[in-house]
Amino acid sequence: MPDIDFRYLLQGALAIALLVAAFTDLRRRQIDNWLNAAIALSAPLYWWAAGYSLWPDVGYQLGLAVAVFAVFAVLFAMRWMGGGDVKLLTALALWIAPHWFGKLLIVMALVGLLLTVVFGAWHIARRQRDRVAIPYGVAIAAAGLWVLVSQYSNVIVTSQLPTGLQ
Repeated sequence: MPDIDFRYLLQGALAIALLVAAFTDLRRRQIDNWLNAAIALSAPLYWWAAGYSLWPDVGYQLGLAVAVFAVFAVLFAMRWMGGGDVKLLTALALWIAPHWFGKLLIVMALVGLLLTVVFGAWHIARRQRDRVAIPYGVAIAAAGLWVLVSQYSNVIVTSQLPTGLQ
């Protein structure tokens, strides 16, 4: 059996879950609770596989998740974001380190802007009068996938750097 780090298998499962979230949000404008729960409940397994210590590593992840939920619950209350989107972001906060989560939010905002322009133009072109619904789960999933790939590519790039001058 090949020697594969269990973390990478878990991150692969997270990537698949993010693709499912993006697809269902694009198709039905809904992210299923079971999917968000699976992402959140598998985070402790990832913590264990990654060797996180209870303090400060797990504490930071839990604190980040609480903060993300508090901020985005306000956006949900203002009807600026769907409940599934808030739950997906909160579940992702359990997986992604705080310094990477800030980058996730920036990429999410940029992809969300692009989605808003595309869906807004499509909405206007079809001359629809109802309110346009943006599948923000697509932006969240794209940003999450970007972070996963960036973390992995960072390991590859830095592991191939020379260690000294020759």
